[in-house]
Amino acid sequence: MISLHFLDLTLFQTLIEILATLAFGLSGLLEAARKKLDAVGVVVVAGLAAFGGGTMRDILLDRRPFFWMQHATWLWGLLALCVLAMFFMRARHFELTERAMLWPDAIGLGLFSASGTQIALSMHMPEIVAVLMGVITAVVGGVLRDIVCNEIPRAFKDHSPYAVCAFIGTWVMVLAPQLGMSDNLSLILSATLVTLLRALSLLLGFQLPEWNTTRQKSE
Repeated sequence: MISLHFLDLTLFQTLIEILATLAFGLSGLLEAARKKLDAVGVVVVAGLAAFGGGTMRDILLDRRPFFWMQHATWLWGLLALCVLAMFFMRARHFELTERAMLWPDAIGLGLFSASGTQIALSMHMPEIVAVLMGVITAVVGGVLRDIVCNEIPRAFKDHSPYAVCAFIGTWVMVLAPQLGMSDNLSLILSATLVTLLRALSLLLGFQLPEWNTTRQKSE
């Protein structure tokens, strides 16, 4: 039996959520800077990306307090990340491209989807509901980030697998007990699988089928 019982599940979940929050916060920060928002705009967009999905999950699951209220030090961490990143980018003349934002976003997608699914499972939600909670946790923050930055959310428009990666990868959390895996190991595997699926789709340029709305003219 494969296990990682040397780490308490609650502590391990917290570590995963911290990493996911930082990853999504960084993606929001880069997008806000790319749009040339001011310091307040950068912090707001980074906060929406970092906390939006988890807040929506907690609302739907009627979970109180919200995860970022329960761990208020994360707010200070996000503020510190924004301040340090703004100084770094000004000093280093970091090139802000759309592609630079995709990699921290992919990491956050994997970490948040796995964590969100585990939280829902621990509340004895049905399996499909738990998986959807993982997808919501991972996707909504990026959607809010793009809306505030006046963009159609990439999760809906670029035809590159995003929510689909989260949906597929989080089923590891559901199947893990049947394979004798510990909850900690299943968190790692699920987060890794989602991130790898997203990374492969970006590297290979894989696209989901598009709707064909043009009518074929009859001859």
